[in-house]
Amino acid sequence: MYADLKGKVALVTGAGKKTGIGYAICEKLAQCGCHLLIADLGLEPAVKNDIKTGTLDEMVQIKEDLAGQYNIQTLCANLDVTDNHTIEALAETIKGEFGHVDILCNNAGATFGVPNGIHTYDETAWLKTFDVNLHGVFRVSKAIVPLMPKTGGSIINTASRAGKVPGLFNGAYAVSKAGVIMMTKVMAKELSGLKIKVNAVCPGQIMTDLEKWRFGLEAKFLNTTIEDQEEKMCATIPMGRIGSPKEVADLVAYLASDQSSYITGQAMNVCGGQLMEL
Repeated sequence: MYADLKGKVALVTGAGKKTGIGYAICEKLAQCGCHLLIADLGLEPAVKNDIKTGTLDEMVQIKEDLAGQYNIQTLCANLDVTDNHTIEALAETIKGEFGHVDILCNNAGATFGVPNGIHTYDETAWLKTFDVNLHGVFRVSKAIVPLMPKTGGSIINTASRAGKVPGLFNGAYAVSKAGVIMMTKVMAKELSGLKIKVNAVCPGQIMTDLEKWRFGLEAKFLNTTIEDQEEKMCATIPMGRIGSPKEVADLVAYLASDQSSYITGQAMNVCGGQLMEL
């Protein structure tokens, strides 16, 4: 736990379902005593590409559970990171309820149009992936930075190992996440004068709905089983296993805390050694 986070206000995007990294971040920050604004595109029950999306009901349940368990203030809000109107509404809600934001976790992300190679990728799907993953970070950050206190704050962007080493047939996701890594560096330089540190986390294979969907897609394509695909993936990871959302959240909390006061502009891997860099 990080005592300095107690009483801080954190906004986490893409946090609308309990199986995701966003929820794990919320729970970890709640354990540290942060007040939370839980934001996601929680409109109605839906399943896309066999991946369940978050719902408003689930966000409300998350809000109530975390508030009750950790004795913190929590709010939830529908947020479409591709729509400035919902972002502006969120900023106004924050002004009215909390007055400021100390920690911004740009976690919302998506992929559309897969599997496809660059030469066959649907342009609409490509642009939509960029609009969520890259431009969404820009839009939300632009709206929230003015709400950060003069004493400073912390921004943590969720990038991906794919932003450094791409996989096959998911080019829009890889390129957009590479953009998030570069945006993190730009923001770190430009916001340092405001005492705001900006870092990115780069998860590798993390057991989320998206990861399970990927294993299923590969198994279908290769006429094998999900278990076989997971085993093959684990063989590429020195630690020999798929990571958990909690392990990403642990790094996020560290980057949000004063324990990382001299760290900014970094893109840190959470991948069990699957990617090692100088």
